[in-house]
Amino acid sequence: MTERLRVHIHGRVQGVGFRYATHRQAARLGLSGWVRNASDGSVEAEFEGDNDVLREMLEWCRQGPGYAVVTRVDEQWESGAPRYEGFHVRG
Repeated sequence: MTERLRVHIHGRVQGVGFRYATHRQAARLGLSGWVRNASDGSVEAEFEGDNDVLREMLEWCRQGPGYAVVTRVDEQWESGAPRYEGFHVRG
């Protein structure tokens, strides 16, 4: 079973390099999944990996890169068969 964390990050998170910083951080931690800008101005991401590493990624998402201002992170946890290979930035 693989642990999975889906986050919806609100605040000033588009136009500040959030997706690419998320990609770098997820790759550094060895996580799989994706990140993308949402139409409402937030950022969505889904990460797969070990629970402890996912919790570290969640803490990073609550801060984001230097120019971001995160006001809220909605999180959803689940487990199941792996869905992803590598980590990707989506549109």
